[in-house]
Amino acid sequence: MAFTEFRPLDEKSLVDYIKFVPALFSKLGNNLDGLTIKEVGDGNLNFVYIVAGPSGSFVIKQALPYIRCIGESWPMTKERAYFEALALKEQGHWSPDHVPEVYHFDRTMSLIGMRYLEPPHIILRKGLIAGIEYPLLAEHISDYMAKTLFHTSLLYHSTTDHKHAVAEFCGNLELCRLTEQVVFSDPYKVSQYNRWTTPYLDHDAEAVREDNALKVEIGELKSKFIERAQALIHGDLHTGSVMVTLESTQVIDPEFAFYGPIGFDVGAFIGNLILAYFSQDGHADGGNDRKSYKEWILRTIADTWNLFQKKFIALWDEHKDGSGEAYLPAIYNNSEVQHLVQKRYVEDLFHDTLGFGAAKMIRRVVGVAHVEDFESISDAKKRASCERRALDMAKLLLKERKKFHAIDQIVTAMQQVA
Repeated sequence: MAFTEFRPLDEKSLVDYIKFVPALFSKLGNNLDGLTIKEVGDGNLNFVYIVAGPSGSFVIKQALPYIRCIGESWPMTKERAYFEALALKEQGHWSPDHVPEVYHFDRTMSLIGMRYLEPPHIILRKGLIAGIEYPLLAEHISDYMAKTLFHTSLLYHSTTDHKHAVAEFCGNLELCRLTEQVVFSDPYKVSQYNRWTTPYLDHDAEAVREDNALKVEIGELKSKFIERAQALIHGDLHTGSVMVTLESTQVIDPEFAFYGPIGFDVGAFIGNLILAYFSQDGHADGGNDRKSYKEWILRTIADTWNLFQKKFIALWDEHKDGSGEAYLPAIYNNSEVQHLVQKRYVEDLFHDTLGFGAAKMIRRVVGVAHVEDFESISDAKKRASCERRALDMAKLLLKERKKFHAIDQIVTAMQQVA
């Protein structure tokens, strides 16, 4: 069956679709006997199907022309699937160990077929809620971020190649506009989509809307987000966009990808680890006070930044005489000036990371889409107490980020707020 125009697929029509796509049918051994299809999309935007048979498996992800968690009242372009497929292929090229392989893309149907991350892979956020330690997480995620962000930046690209790549992803403007709204705008004004744990956080939400210093800082970050085409970023790199086992880390769902500020990705991931940290008291019980787990999260935050910084600089050193045109080797031609520009670059990136991470935290407490870390705490008063500490930490980071110069200072501040 040829699908010549878009239609949302269900379990039955998906079988008909697969039969006529050799790249997918072959993954099942060209045999539909014993096939199972399960819709597992628990996110905000898309349908996600696990397709499994005796001879193979894969995942089908289909974008809808609206935001799934809201409905048709909030339209959204299906073209996001095109940019997600592009990003998966580009990021998978640079970090094949941490990005699932794409088998098939259908632009008409806004559909991607890709590797199924089989059990025991689970969403990282769920593992953090369960209190599972992942010993390789910082090593893996820092590797993914350093390789994908460095190799799509002007430290590696020529300006010509970079501008062509930026132009390609400029079409993902609706997803960028969504981020601008829910991260940089809605939490700071009255919006029909905002929500929080009421009545406990009513005053806190109002305080965000009335904080002039906070508004000045978020305005600066919004401008950077819109204007700074630094590298190809995932655009939504939270702990719900990472699947893990004790030995594997896989980054999924880059549908928000575009050329933006590097710190937005690094900050999103670290900011979500900070949210996980402040949620732990809400998951503690008589059998487990979560204190040792909170210490592991703190170490993971520090290791993630330190390893990322180290790997990013190592790639820069390796390619300093290459085609990248940000710092021409004829000008930056000695170790002293190389060290000076790297120091300035990383310091700016660290402050961007803190600011964007804080912005992502604030929107998860008083904005439209919250996180399961907090939402799964059934006692509203206890949940609000955890959220308030996270919000206080986020406001501190956003307003005072340029006073911090090392990740250890952030860890200390988190312990003080907690």
